[in-house]
Amino acid sequence: MKITPTLHTPTWRDYELIDSGNFEKLERFGSFVLARPEPQALWQKSLSDKEWKERADAYFCKDKKSEDRGEWRLKPSMDEQWHIKYSYKNMNLKMRLGLTSFKHVGIFPEQASNWNFIYDSVEKLKNEGKEVELLNLFAYTGGASLAARSAGASVTHVDSVKQVVTWSKENLELSGMESVRWIVEDARKFVKKEVKRGKKYHAIVLDPPAYGRGADGERWILEEDIYDILCDCKTLLHSGGFVILNLYSMGLSSLLSRGLVSQIFETTDIEFGELYFEDNFNKVLPLGVYSRFFVK
Repeated sequence: MKITPTLHTPTWRDYELIDSGNFEKLERFGSFVLARPEPQALWQKSLSDKEWKERADAYFCKDKKSEDRGEWRLKPSMDEQWHIKYSYKNMNLKMRLGLTSFKHVGIFPEQASNWNFIYDSVEKLKNEGKEVELLNLFAYTGGASLAARSAGASVTHVDSVKQVVTWSKENLELSGMESVRWIVEDARKFVKKEVKRGKKYHAIVLDPPAYGRGADGERWILEEDIYDILCDCKTLLHSGGFVILNLYSMGLSSLLSRGLVSQIFETTDIEFGELYFEDNFNKVLPLGVYSRFFVK
């Protein structure tokens, strides 16, 4: 088993990390440039504040009373909603972006590396004659679901927020696809129900937040809850299937994710490391850790 973490960054025409620093990042999504907070950009900006303000079509300003919320200040030319595309092999995705009060825009561009892995892995399983079923937990606006569907998998998409599931449906339609099983429910609750039903999947993707609330107010704390849900996922997984686990919580390392999954799953190998982008001034910004693997 390899024990050296690997770094992954996707190549994406519609996304560019222009600059980063002073706990912010300057990014281009399609034709628009956004400036927003980034807690891991510990270094100094390469461009001046004046250059950032000139380039940014929208600037996120944090609410002084909240660590999470804020508001966007927009130039007149900025649209509050727009579309971007992502392509890999025969996967051609189109997704709607929008400015939210939580600084997010409806996509995590670094996840494109995992979308490629999903597409290739589903293709591999289908070539082995399997009718692939993939479970996407904490699925947000559906990038992983779209990638799996593009490769021909049947997809169950689970998120506790009805609005983002609706957003995912829009992205599926924009990408010219259909027939995803949509579930608005707490991920832990849904997984336990599937275990009781004896359900099996060929692939499971988990993209849990550091903390959150379920559809009925259920509390999620990553460090407390991740082990149990992974144990249930092991029960749901067909032999020979694959898992992707993403972790965004500050302070959690890729070695920790590897140790976690290697204790629970019997694997042939574990690929683990960091997802990142490099800005135009060669500063490497880590944006989350991952583990992905096939089970025996």
